[in-house]
Amino acid sequence: MPTMHKCSFCGRDFIHGSGMLYVRRDGTQLWFCSRKCRVYMIEHRKDPRKLKWTAYYGQERRGG
Repeated sequence: MPTMHKCSFCGRDFIHGSGMLYVRRDGTQLWFCSRKCRVYMIEHRKDPRKLKWTAYYGQERRGG
């Protein structure tokens, strides 16, 4: 069975080999299912909780 990943922005599951892995300077790994998700999160700095097409829409921030 192929490895499944979850998009760091929209929450969609996708098969390994079809998405993109982005590694930040601090070593954090971010998986993206599409270019749209990568651009929205990295370049435009959008909040996925405010976009209706993401799985995280409407979730409130759980602070510590």
